[in-house]
Amino acid sequence: MHYAEPVSYLDWFLRALLLIPVTLLPIINPLSTAPVFVAAVGSNRAVARRLARQVAINSWFVLVVSMLVGTYVLAFFGVSLPVVRIGGGLLVAATAWHLLHHTADDDVHAVAAEKAATLSDAEIVQRSFFPITFPLTTGPGTIAASIALGARIPSEPRLYVLGVLVAGCGAALVSLALYLIFANSAAVLARLGRIGTLVMIRLMAFILLCIGIEIMWAGWSELNGID
Repeated sequence: MHYAEPVSYLDWFLRALLLIPVTLLPIINPLSTAPVFVAAVGSNRAVARRLARQVAINSWFVLVVSMLVGTYVLAFFGVSLPVVRIGGGLLVAATAWHLLHHTADDDVHAVAAEKAATLSDAEIVQRSFFPITFPLTTGPGTIAASIALGARIPSEPRLYVLGVLVAGCGAALVSLALYLIFANSAAVLARLGRIGTLVMIRLMAFILLCIGIEIMWAGWSELNGID
């Protein structure tokens, strides 16, 4: 696609920029990770802000690397993008299905929360990458979706540079949302209440299921030449 006027570049930039948080935030579903975060920091607001900032930074690096390098890694191993879309969509849909039917007994968040609650403040910050950043925040489904988004970056030099900027800014928007939610997670969960949190998680899980099916359909259509 060619862009003859600067405003077209701006339109492409804004559309691509908004696509990143709209696609990734339902998959990340930070509200489902918020109980783990609260269990890790308790009512300590200072530690909550520090940990939220570190998780946001970690997530930014994971998302940007996945979007910019993921397709090249797949090419090295000879895996086509449509197959990745099908696999990633299946993983996203499976994650959503689990969230729709999860119980306290089989929820990985409960295990992580129990472990996190035993850590000191210093250990909490040092271990911000695992398990809060990965796999609870930026898990395999998020990484697969990020790779699919990165594959949309045009190869034309000027648009590629713009695409790299989009990836960085889009990931920054996602990280900012994660920071705001995690830093205020205790207040958010208290306001929603147990039933409100459960309803929100189920609603986000249904949206995530639809996104997973859409990603799979895009890969299947590309493999079979369906417009």
